[in-house]
Amino acid sequence: MTRPHLHRLTPPTFSKLAATGLALALLTACASTGEQAETAAAPRTDTEQWTNRVKVDAHPDELLLAPHAEGLSPAQDQALDGFLRRWLEAEAREILISAPVGGPNSDVPGRMAFAARTRLVGMGAPATAVRIVGYDAGGAPNAPLKVGFLRYRASIPQCGGWDNVTATKDNKPYENYGCAVAANMAAQIANPEDLLGPRGSTPADAGRRDTVINKYRRGETTASAKEEQATGVVSKAIN
Repeated sequence: MTRPHLHRLTPPTFSKLAATGLALALLTACASTGEQAETAAAPRTDTEQWTNRVKVDAHPDELLLAPHAEGLSPAQDQALDGFLRRWLEAEAREILISAPVGGPNSDVPGRMAFAARTRLVGMGAPATAVRIVGYDAGGAPNAPLKVGFLRYRASIPQCGGWDNVTATKDNKPYENYGCAVAANMAAQIANPEDLLGPRGSTPADAGRRDTVINKYRRGETTASAKEEQATGVVSKAIN
C-alpha cells in the first residue's frame, strides 16, 4: 500500500496562506461590524419605529430692519415686540442680531444692532440669549439689519390602515401599532427642538446648598421658613 504524497509548505507558500487568512479574517470582522451597526440602528420595539419617523427641521424666523441714522423707528420697535412674543412662545434658544458690515455707513447698522438688543433685553429676553454678529453685505448701502432665531417644526408620520386591528391570530402587533402615540406626542410638544436632545441643566445654587448642609450639621431643620401666606392665617385686612 502506497502512502499518499504529502506536500510540504515552503516558507513563501506559508506566508501567502497566512496573508490570505489574515485578509479573510479582516473581511469577516468588517462584515460583522457592519451587521452589528445595522442591528443597533434597527428599532428595538414595535413602537420605536414610529418614533424614529418623526423628523424635526429648523426654519429661521427672521425680521429685517431697514437702517436709519436716527435709530429704531416706532414701527421697528413694534415689530421687535411681536418678534419677542414669537420667540417666547416657541421657547427658542438664541436670538441672533446680524449687522451688515463693509457698507458705506456700517456704523449705522452697528448702532441699530445695539439698540435692538437693548430693546429685546428690556422687554424680557435674557441678555445671555441675545447675540450680535456681523455679516458681509457686499457693499450694499441699504443692507438690512437681521434679527432672527431658529424655529423647529416636527413632521409627524401619517397613520392609517386600521382594517387589520383585530387580526391577532399570530399574536403580533397590527401594522400601525404605536403610530398614533408617536404622532400625537410630536404634535403636542411645545418646542420640537427638545426631541433632538435634552436641554442643559441650570447651575447649582451653591449658597443654598451650604445653608442646608450647615443646618444639617447643627441638627436644625433644613426646610425653608414658611411665609405668612402659606400658614393659612385669615387675612386681617380692613374691609
